[in-house]
Amino acid sequence: MQKIFFLFIFSYSVTVSAQNKLAPLTVQKIMRDPRWMGSSPSQPQWNRTGDTLYFLWNPDKKPADSLYFITLKNHTPQKATVAQRQLLSRPGSYVYNLVRTRYVFEKNGDIFFTDITTRTTRRITNTIESENNPQFSFGEKKIVYTRSSNLYAWDIATGETEQLTNIGTSSNNFGSKPSGGKEEDWLKNDQLVNFDVLRERKAKNDTSDAYRKALPKEKELRYLLVREGSVRGLNISPDGRFVSYRAFKPATTKNTIIPDYVTESGYTTDISGRNKVGAEQGSSAFYVYDRERDTVLTLPVESIPGIRDLPDYLKDYPKAFDKRKKDSTRRAASVYGVSWSPKGRHLVIEIHSDDNKDRWLMQWDMQVNKLILLDRQRDEAWIGGPGINGNSMGWINEDLFWFQSEATGYSHLYTINIPSLQKKALTAGNYEIQEAILSEDKKFFYITTNEVYPGEKHFYQLNIATGKKERITTMTGANETSLSPDEKNIAVLHSYSNKPWELYLQPAKPGTAAQQITFKGQSEEFKSYTWRDPEVVAFKAADGALVYARVYKPANPHPNKPAVLFVHGAGYLQNAHKWWSSYFREFMFNNMLADNGYYVMDIDYRGSAGYGRDWRTGIYRHMGGKDLSDHVDAAKYLVDTYGVNPQHIGLYGGSYGGFMTLMAMFTQPEVFKAGAALRPVTDWANYNHGYTSNILNEPYNDSLAYYRSSPLYFANGLKGDLLICHGMVDVNVHYQDAVKLAQRLIELGKDNWELAGYPMEDHGFVEPSSWTDEYKRIFKLFESVLKK
Repeated sequence: MQKIFFLFIFSYSVTVSAQNKLAPLTVQKIMRDPRWMGSSPSQPQWNRTGDTLYFLWNPDKKPADSLYFITLKNHTPQKATVAQRQLLSRPGSYVYNLVRTRYVFEKNGDIFFTDITTRTTRRITNTIESENNPQFSFGEKKIVYTRSSNLYAWDIATGETEQLTNIGTSSNNFGSKPSGGKEEDWLKNDQLVNFDVLRERKAKNDTSDAYRKALPKEKELRYLLVREGSVRGLNISPDGRFVSYRAFKPATTKNTIIPDYVTESGYTTDISGRNKVGAEQGSSAFYVYDRERDTVLTLPVESIPGIRDLPDYLKDYPKAFDKRKKDSTRRAASVYGVSWSPKGRHLVIEIHSDDNKDRWLMQWDMQVNKLILLDRQRDEAWIGGPGINGNSMGWINEDLFWFQSEATGYSHLYTINIPSLQKKALTAGNYEIQEAILSEDKKFFYITTNEVYPGEKHFYQLNIATGKKERITTMTGANETSLSPDEKNIAVLHSYSNKPWELYLQPAKPGTAAQQITFKGQSEEFKSYTWRDPEVVAFKAADGALVYARVYKPANPHPNKPAVLFVHGAGYLQNAHKWWSSYFREFMFNNMLADNGYYVMDIDYRGSAGYGRDWRTGIYRHMGGKDLSDHVDAAKYLVDTYGVNPQHIGLYGGSYGGFMTLMAMFTQPEVFKAGAALRPVTDWANYNHGYTSNILNEPYNDSLAYYRSSPLYFANGLKGDLLICHGMVDVNVHYQDAVKLAQRLIELGKDNWELAGYPMEDHGFVEPSSWTDEYKRIFKLFESVLKK
């Protein structure tokens, strides 16, 4: 009996072990609900004092992530209690006074004030309305916050609340109702004639109103009317004198309707999508209200240098260029950021031209209503890059302002002395400053850069006075850091090419080591397979540019020596890096392809993130130009380096990768024999304004750019086998794109293509069944075409 029992246990253990083995990889296995892989920690967040670190994690494979925490004394992760979760619901950004003895914060729509020295917290507001954006002002004697598009001030000493602004819009006009027509006037008079009680009540109300209006008022707030739109970006100077705000007028444009066919009701419903590139955009006007002089100042736009400069691309359209030059029309511009110096002596505003060819940093001298240029960044393509479009700017002291700029071709840190206008570069080199945090004592910057390698992220401490930069993180790959409020420690989310994210804790000093906190991130089944560490290579493109790539090499190449290129998406991404990819499904699929004898390559083509301005803008006015030629050169590299058969090369990708696949199949049919275009853009005139207008301008201004960049116009070139997959409720790249291309291919008489529509999927698929179906089709395509 004991022997039989032993054999049963042995047999059971072998069965369990076999069940935990992932190999051989199949589409059905890797496209399951991602929880089979395990869970990586995410969103680390320190408490205010910096002794407790919270993060999301799901080692138990629950339906959703749970909140965990560690302390500096106990590094073992524990689940947070309900009380701790509620405490953490406070935002991470507390607003401190200059000497950091007090702070304010918003929680659940109310404002709170804490005095650190007395360890007391007072609730400033307790209303049904939502209050937000608290800040110290009036020489830090009052807390100013926003409620219903107006500013209020709470006096710390007296507890008195004062309304500072009286801003209204024509749409709400402080609750006043629009006047009725003749019919309403007649009805009102008829009611009063026929009902005694109504007449009596009206007489009483009129008497009361007259009495209230006759009372003397201690203070009359000036009524600031925004005639159209809404009020946004309310801000007040540290001395309480100046209030800045934007009057935003939304555009009234036609949106795309997206039919939703599979619904609970059984009826087709309509999803209201976005508008298309070139549609009218919302506009805004920037104002500053001087409370002391009771004067509203408008931005003196005419004094912005180059506000009438025309973009170079218009020279391709001589008539339009000559007309615009003759008219000398002022370009539209918008205020992106407002920054007051700590004591309020200086105001710096960040202005972008609406065509996104210029970014200006200007000092606004309120005394004479004059703009003074601090920095102008001009790009004939478009302004962008890390820290450029955003709030990556501020003050080191009352006169020294810091910002980021791509002036050298890479995003770097600069300072400018406001009185002297002397500018200084704090960093330099062929790498990017991807994030910058000013230390509380204003002596250091904590920066994240890709200086070591374009596909790595490391954390540094930069001494402002000496310029000395010291690296703190050392682990190869990506190090996503969260600095503790006391700046003594960093939480590090680290990953490597074939190792998903884990959480580490490290002192925020050079020469220190990181301690791993989480270990249960991956399941035993996931770890049972030896995931490839893709080889990072670089090859020269036809124009001499150096292109970085990842290569998955097969242990046993198929006799036909086939190869597949994976094309990552855009927005501003890269994938030839040394950290765990957001394309984790594609990473696993690429391993599966390699297991089946394919060489697989993934390149950071022109337009990818991480390589500076010229690389970013290399696709300007021609998507499917240099970015596609980089893939043609990649195919040649595979042939020359690994002996890949040039007649057996395919490619696949989603979104921008799907667009690239179409352009490759239509314009380079001799190079690429099979392609899977997933949720692809087929006509850029269908895509959104913010992304597309930067790269291709507007269709009615630059039709040449849209023609040479849209696959729809090149579909006749299709020779190889094409698969198109698209979610039918995609609110990003609309299914309309796939339908238009399908009609074009039908009219052209092409029969070597197919379209798979997924009725319940948006741009990023959710259902494992959809992922599985899609990638089974992709694998079948490659197997049937590239191994012939």
